[in-house]
Amino acid sequence: MTSPEDYMLPCLNKKLFGFECMGCGLQRGVSLLFQGHFVEAFKMYPAIYTLIPLGLVIASTFLFKFKYANKMINALAIASVLIIIISFIIKKTN
Repeated sequence: MTSPEDYMLPCLNKKLFGFECMGCGLQRGVSLLFQGHFVEAFKMYPAIYTLIPLGLVIASTFLFKFKYANKMINALAIASVLIIIISFIIKKTN
């Protein structure tokens, strides 16, 4: 029986250079999220909980115009980048 992990793309950075990039874990995190493993998804890729709302807000701006869309996008983007960088540093130092 095949699992979702069988269809995931390999990390090109890890294959070429031998170390993980800042995006490593995103696919596995999304897979865990869809399986209902919310804590494990956070542990795998902490920024997943800011990236999903960011994607939803960006997608909704194509359908609806709302007043604070740019502020929401900026705030979620900044939070996502900070979380990605901090979690990458923590992962590398442990």
